[in-house]
Amino acid sequence: MLNTLIVDDEALARRGLKHRLQSASDVHVIGEARNGREAVEMIRKHAPDLVFLDIQMPGMDGFDVVRALEPDEMPAIVFVTAFDEFAIKAFDANAVDYILKPIEDDRLKSALDRVRKRSTDKRASKDRKSLLRLVSELAGEPISSVEELGVKKFGKILKEPSRLAIKDAGKTTWVDQQDIEWIDAAGDYMCVHVDGETHIMRKTMKQLEKELDPTILQRVHRSTIVNVGRVKQMQSHINGEYFLTLQSGHTIKLSRTYKDKLKHFS
Repeated sequence: MLNTLIVDDEALARRGLKHRLQSASDVHVIGEARNGREAVEMIRKHAPDLVFLDIQMPGMDGFDVVRALEPDEMPAIVFVTAFDEFAIKAFDANAVDYILKPIEDDRLKSALDRVRKRSTDKRASKDRKSLLRLVSELAGEPISSVEELGVKKFGKILKEPSRLAIKDAGKTTWVDQQDIEWIDAAGDYMCVHVDGETHIMRKTMKQLEKELDPTILQRVHRSTIVNVGRVKQMQSHINGEYFLTLQSGHTIKLSRTYKDKLKHFS
């Protein structure tokens, strides 16, 4: 029986993974941790055989958790990640177990199969060596010890794609923020335009801004947010306003009130 711990700062992600694991008869979920600190405490207290560990968490991230554990405390770890294609190739090349968000049943099954087949003898040492090779490849510089992860802050070297949860009529749709073209307000609702599709969510512009990555999406009008990477042309107007033309051909007004946002389009 694989006593298993799930670590993720998103409650929805924890519930989804726990539900999927119910189909594995030899997997027993002994607990859930909401952050890296809780993860370290629960690993030391319960000594799980397997940990599904989210990488990008506020504060203490997944790699910080690995750094905090002693070799004799190290369980089998399957990282949960939303990293891009380049990073995933590095994970594969260095034999670091992972599953990609959003989690697919077949991928989860293969990850569990690998955990079952791998011997736990000297696993901690092997896992740490694999992790160091992975970090070195992604950082573009040699990293010789796990302790260096605290200095390099590997969790910040790679940034997972920022995602937005759109909840509507009891359904939650996750979209990568970089895929959003623009967002506009329609009364009490927000219209999120993503590659030709429009998603509706009930939220104020101020609330929504707090969830957005400012390096990707910037407010340019009291009722409009735009993806700065999707702007292909900018034209000034005599009254001090600007008109932004997106790659899709859609035109958006940048009002004088938000003129300071022009620096994001240079």
